[in-house]
Amino acid sequence: ETLTHFPVSVFLPHSSSRRCRFCSEHFDFVRMVRVSVLNDALKCMYNAEKRGKRQVMIRPSSKVIIKFLIVMQKHGYIGEFEYVDDHRSGKIVVELNGRLNKCGVISPRFDVGVKEIEPWTARLLPSRQFGYIVLTTSAGIMDHEEARRKNVGGKVLGFFY
Repeated sequence: ETLTHFPVSVFLPHSSSRRCRFCSEHFDFVRMVRVSVLNDALKCMYNAEKRGKRQVMIRPSSKVIIKFLIVMQKHGYIGEFEYVDDHRSGKIVVELNGRLNKCGVISPRFDVGVKEIEPWTARLLPSRQFGYIVLTTSAGIMDHEEARRKNVGGKVLGFFY
């Protein structure tokens, strides 16, 4: 009795060209849109660090994420990490050491010359003594201090402190 005032096609999935209200395939908000793989990875690490976790699994993996993690590991902000090949996009298991306070991605990836690195560090980092901005340069992915030593500019990927 209660269903008589609704059109029949609404209750029958895929019976007409109209959108089905019950099928998740037609809901745009059900699927999460992945904007940046690097952003998802850094957010995952930051959230796990805040919760006091000792390790975190990042998926999917990418070369940029691995290079970013190498820079973080070089400065002691994370421990060891391991790439796990799952015959798909891969996973990375990262050991956290409790030193990471904040990390993030800068989007869009702004071009930064060698002379412009200093204003970016002042804007993004809490202090000159600690924290790093990660740049992608023609010489590879590196922190802002190494880029200044090598006298190369590039695009800002993100930061951590």
